[in-house]
Amino acid sequence: MYSRLTFSNLGAYIQLTRLDKPIGIYLLLWPTLWALIIAAQGVPSLSITAIFVAGVVLMRSAGCVINDYADRKVDGAVERTKARPLVSGQASEKEALQLFALLVGVSFILVLFLNWQTIALSFVAVALAFCYPFMKRYTHMPQAVLGAAFGWAIPMAFMAVTETVPLAGWVLFVANVLWTIAYDSMYAMVDREDDLKVGVKSSAILFGRYDRLIIGVLQLLTLVLLVWVSMLIQASWVVYLALLICAGLFIYQQVQIRHRDRQACFQSFLDNHYIGLAFAAGLLVHYLVIG
Repeated sequence: MYSRLTFSNLGAYIQLTRLDKPIGIYLLLWPTLWALIIAAQGVPSLSITAIFVAGVVLMRSAGCVINDYADRKVDGAVERTKARPLVSGQASEKEALQLFALLVGVSFILVLFLNWQTIALSFVAVALAFCYPFMKRYTHMPQAVLGAAFGWAIPMAFMAVTETVPLAGWVLFVANVLWTIAYDSMYAMVDREDDLKVGVKSSAILFGRYDRLIIGVLQLLTLVLLVWVSMLIQASWVVYLALLICAGLFIYQQVQIRHRDRQACFQSFLDNHYIGLAFAAGLLVHYLVIG
């Protein structure tokens, strides 16, 4: 067992950071790109884009590490997580904390190349990333904290590009929080029985037999808020077409999870990547081709 970071244990670190499972990067990246595209009214500068993309990868990885550290006592009792590095002994608790500190430190160095307002907002991002994994012990809605953590890059992106966060930015942030609760509730449906056994909380447990209905309401509210954002930025028809595609994808997800099958719920969670992609594509076409 290692007590400090070493290249010989790189495989365990990749598992800890989930770099081998990039879906979390996508789900964090798309809302960040939404904000950057809207703030810049097209493509932002290469330097700002590079900083935010790198920050997404680093902070998502840091979030995964601290999540595994927080769940190290219960992951062994959950079928999906019993082989994770801290449970199997491939990595030590000290290594996990050191890796988390390293990733957050490098992220902060990147933020230092942005304006002071964005640097100030970055402290909130770190606090949310650190707190989220522990919330499932205290609330049935840790997904809301995850949504705030995943969405905080939105006000940061606006601040970095325009030095302010307009109404559209905050509406986009709330839309992302609701969307995150919806898709992470599908993810929580996969582990619901195991979570009940080990005593941790989730929105899937809270929603109970109304899970699909509440997820559907959250998806509808997400669309309503994204339409509001589109109106605020005076978007062209292509953005609304993208939202129509998103609506179709949401309906398909509802069909997929209708029997609450674990694999179907997990696949629906993964498919949310296409929601983010569709809206980002619509915004790009609006600003670069039509606008």
